Amino acid sequence: MTENHATDLPDVDDPHARQLLVLPDRDTAEEAAEELGAAHPDLGELEIVRDALAGEDDAEDAQWLIVVEPPETGWTPAHLHALDTLAADHEGWRENA
Repeated sequence: MTENHATDLPDVDDPHARQLLVLPDRDTAEEAAEELGAAHPDLGELEIVRDALAGEDDAEDAQWLIVVEPPETGWTPAHLHALDTLAADHEGWRENA
């Protein structure tokens, strides 16, 4: 087993799986999507969707997702690290779709 202590980049399980950035509100998701699109135009059009928590109808209980399709060449550890950093900077996280 190899470890990457120098860069601590995330592993790529499926280089062609769509990624989701889970964020606390719509404004934050829109801001993060704008930043991501500017920094990584190779990711194409980003989709922002509302994800209501199970059993909740109140908009206050919704999370917002940025759906990110993989680049043509697939995800690299550096791409995923950028997604993780962006999500964390906006009080969110990344999930594999």
